[in-house]
Amino acid sequence: MPSPEVSILAFDFGLRHIGLAVGQTVTRTANPVTTLRADAGKPDWQALDEIVGVWQPDLMIVGLPLNMDDSESEMSERARHFADELHQRYLSPVELVDERLSSFEAKQINAGDGHAVAAQLIAETWLTR
Repeated sequence: MPSPEVSILAFDFGLRHIGLAVGQTVTRTANPVTTLRADAGKPDWQALDEIVGVWQPDLMIVGLPLNMDDSESEMSERARHFADELHQRYLSPVELVDERLSSFEAKQINAGDGHAVAAQLIAETWLTR
């Protein structure tokens, strides 16, 4: 029996920008959505409320920025805090995914909205694991 479709909303967390992408498990694909401005990692919650309302994800994915030696940094801690805030605000399951080099890869792709493309890569990492 096929597994049910799960829709996800993925986040490339940053202190000044937060990229968003959507994906789903049937085709295991994701697409960039937008980038929200952030103030010290705090998004425009009203804008995010609207996006969550439109996409109604079953699961939220937050990129976890790890160092190359697998250790965590201050940004890892901030990303974990952001994931906790998402869970509390939307009562949705939230998972963290290793996002090493997603921003670098998004720049290499040279797509218009690098933050949203990084979120797409984070979503695709989760979808294809």
